[in-house]
Amino acid sequence: MREVTLEELLEAGCHFGHQVNRRNPKADVFIFESRSNIHIINLEKTREGLVAAGKYLLDLSSKTGYVVFVGTKRQAKEIVREGVERARQAGSKGIFYVTSRWVGGTLTNFSEVSKNFKKLSELNEFIENREQKYTKREIVLFTRERDKLNNLYEGIADMDRVPDALVIIGTQLETTAVREAMKNNATTVGIVDTNADPTIIDYPIPANDDAVGSIKLITSYLVDAWIEGSKVRNKEEETKKKEEAKSNKKQEAKTEIKIEF
Repeated sequence: MREVTLEELLEAGCHFGHQVNRRNPKADVFIFESRSNIHIINLEKTREGLVAAGKYLLDLSSKTGYVVFVGTKRQAKEIVREGVERARQAGSKGIFYVTSRWVGGTLTNFSEVSKNFKKLSELNEFIENREQKYTKREIVLFTRERDKLNNLYEGIADMDRVPDALVIIGTQLETTAVREAMKNNATTVGIVDTNADPTIIDYPIPANDDAVGSIKLITSYLVDAWIEGSKVRNKEEETKKKEEAKSNKKQEAKTEIKIEF
């Protein structure tokens, strides 16, 4: 994993917290000082949290884990979506996203929520085969329902089990997702601003959760960690296949020798 510098974090605006009167007392552990009624985050703590989170995600990815990036803030939506798509294009598996809103029960009632994934797939098939037996009115209704479900589930529609971890862009906003992760024993990684409680997050990253630069830098780093872990896994799988092929050839050779005798 690449090194993260304090200069990068500073330039991205990761150090700006919220107004002093919005402070969460438990955030004092990473607040450096206050300037002009704004809390300033200790970037050493930011880097420390980011590196720890990156190492965790790299390891999880290398072990075929599942992760969901949750970013429903306006300024986070596109960054999260593009980051996950970049990982998928790089050949990474097990990485998903939620950018519309967190649907209650996604973790705690996955068997029910996942029925909507199947419904979305069926609606897509119906619409693609519109030249068959469906009327224009039916197609309009199908499309409307498909768009509604797609808005909610497009980033997790292919997820076939409960994820091992959530990466949360702004833990103070995504309280439902955090609660569900805690109930389901899913690991949480999250950007924690000065108005949030870092003690309820497994891998807190103290940072500005509103600035585009901060969100982009942190999300990109964590996605890179996932991609790197996937490469480790792919390499191990490739080595295993080669060893199996080699073993099979030896077995075939032994069989041929026995036949000759």
